[in-house]
Amino acid sequence: MIQQVIHETPKGTVFIEGPCPGSYLAELTMNDKLTNFRPPDKQKDALIMITEMPHGMIYIARHDKEIVGYITFHRPDESSRWIKHSHVLELGGIEISSDWRRCKIAENILQTGFANPAMENFIVITMEMCWHWDTRNTKLDIWAYQRVLCNLFGSVGMKRTPTDDPDIIEHPANVLMARTGHNVTNNDVVLFESMRFQNKYGDAVNLL
Repeated sequence: MIQQVIHETPKGTVFIEGPCPGSYLAELTMNDKLTNFRPPDKQKDALIMITEMPHGMIYIARHDKEIVGYITFHRPDESSRWIKHSHVLELGGIEISSDWRRCKIAENILQTGFANPAMENFIVITMEMCWHWDTRNTKLDIWAYQRVLCNLFGSVGMKRTPTDDPDIIEHPANVLMARTGHNVTNNDVVLFESMRFQNKYGDAVNLL
């Protein structure tokens, strides 16, 4: 069942919806400013593909028949160390059209996504890499942008989490954040902690 939250903005009514099936997304158009990751039509295809993945979930911000923002949740990439943990879910992307910035859409779409009881069964991570950040349109430098993101994700209980993941340590501005759901077992927490740092042979450091 799709949850819907009505969000009134100075630019019009926005409906925060999800998790959305691919068939529903197919009926909508993408705002032409949603280009952070790929062209809008290709990004729409990617969103639909995520809905077909195990545990894949898409939440959108919709104005009329147009998607003006979205967040994605899915299992980690197959090449990632985190895929070895059965209870890790990745917040893979969040994007709000520059036409709809400063309307508190990002905050509302995150709150709606994390209100899903299913989130309590996972350690939800987000891998924030600075090369995806829209510093040009926001006119923020990478450190200011990082602070904005950390505050945004912190509003739903995510915390900065040190790691030697290669994607994170590639640039000092990159950051891993994580939130542990209430139903996650202590064993799964310990396993996640043991995976944050790996030795040069690629084995998890024993933190027990």
